[in-house]
Amino acid sequence: MEQVKKVTEGKMKKTVQALVEEFNTIRTGRASAALFEKIQVEYYGQKVPINQVATISVPEARLVVIQPWDRSVLAEIEKAIFKSELSVNPNNDGKVIRINIPPLTEERRKELVKLTKNMAEQSRIAIRNVRREANEELKKMQKSSGLSEDASKRGIDEIQKLTDKYINDVNDLLEKKEKEIMEV
Repeated sequence: MEQVKKVTEGKMKKTVQALVEEFNTIRTGRASAALFEKIQVEYYGQKVPINQVATISVPEARLVVIQPWDRSVLAEIEKAIFKSELSVNPNNDGKVIRINIPPLTEERRKELVKLTKNMAEQSRIAIRNVRREANEELKKMQKSSGLSEDASKRGIDEIQKLTDKYINDVNDLLEKKEKEIMEV
């Protein structure tokens, strides 16, 4: 029973962590290095994440500076940023790329909030699916290996407590991200 609980908690943690990573890629009005981490750059015939060929820094609230370790990749980084869905204009001065992050329009903010709510709901569904799998496993154990009915019931209650905890974590993350997006 403890093994089922441990596996279930691990899966739920991974679901919440995946949501955090997804939220980091959503552009808010503020500059963030995380916005650029998923962008892939062509480097010596390979597609690599931008943070593996350059340093990404945020010197000001609305400015991102990308400094490649090898200047020959500057044009490729610029091209990859243009192709991304971030809708930003990189300024290449031959040494670094500067990106001003413009404030979001009210309409775009509402679209992003809707997107984050959808991502959060997908995470809640995933957590509930993990709960269902764990409950089925406990019921199988009760039938096959003689796990007592009380122990099975106790296990199901513990799984429900885990589910509630991780769904609350998702809700907290969503609330925080919504505030961040709506902030002017």
